[in-house]
Amino acid sequence: MTLATLTDVLRPALRDGYAVGGLVTLGWEDMRAYVHAAEAEGLPVILQAGPSCRKHTPLPVLGKMFRHLADSVSVPVVAHLDHGYTFDECREALDSGFTSLMFDGSRLSLSENIDQTARIAEIAHAADISCEGEIGFVGYAQGENSQGTDPEEAAKFARDSGVDAMAISVGNVHLQQNQEGGLDEARIRAIEAATDVPLVIHGGSGVPPAQRSALARNSSICKFNIGTELRMVFGQALRDAVASDPDRFDRVQILSDVEAPIVTAARSVLRAIGPV
Repeated sequence: MTLATLTDVLRPALRDGYAVGGLVTLGWEDMRAYVHAAEAEGLPVILQAGPSCRKHTPLPVLGKMFRHLADSVSVPVVAHLDHGYTFDECREALDSGFTSLMFDGSRLSLSENIDQTARIAEIAHAADISCEGEIGFVGYAQGENSQGTDPEEAAKFARDSGVDAMAISVGNVHLQQNQEGGLDEARIRAIEAATDVPLVIHGGSGVPPAQRSALARNSSICKFNIGTELRMVFGQALRDAVASDPDRFDRVQILSDVEAPIVTAARSVLRAIGPV
């Protein structure tokens, strides 16, 4: 089995100058495609179960799916809870075999965020798994506005919460379908100067690929979360598969045609931020 913790894959990335893809999963077809892509590239991958995924499939089932997939390949696979909002949800993920817990306290005050994240970090470390937290608030395209991460608050959060990785808000936005924006590199450098914790970019799909690659190799950003970009590939491949034969109704046949385009897209994402 190649099941790994977040620390297992991010510390080498920080040391050697690359980043790991946190690929957002929604179901069996995409998560299987992601591990096949990682195996083909010889790179680690972080399988992420966010709120949408958990709404569709219970955490105990997702834990078994992630662990089964990790057992099928030779590269490190992290089973990661993305945007856990409560202690009970994080505890359930831990009990379900996840190897990394991301507690999202970004809507809380700094002191509440630190206290609640530290509690999650404590149970994670007691179980020899990892914890990611978020400081600042990463907003949503056509939704809530972002609140940029303050470097001094980031230093305090990293020190007092005990997280193994820290998600920051530096111009990134969730669910962005275009790549016309860019990250605030001056703010990134200020945060880097204040802490040595590996940094995480949520909403990585909206970051121009050239900037993703450059920051992966020249900053403390060790994890880019990619969801929307790959979901768009899935959606187009599914439309193409249905349109290719309107008489087909068997979902297994239809979804079998979807996997190859996702593997190709995921390989490109992983390769672009991986080691040179």
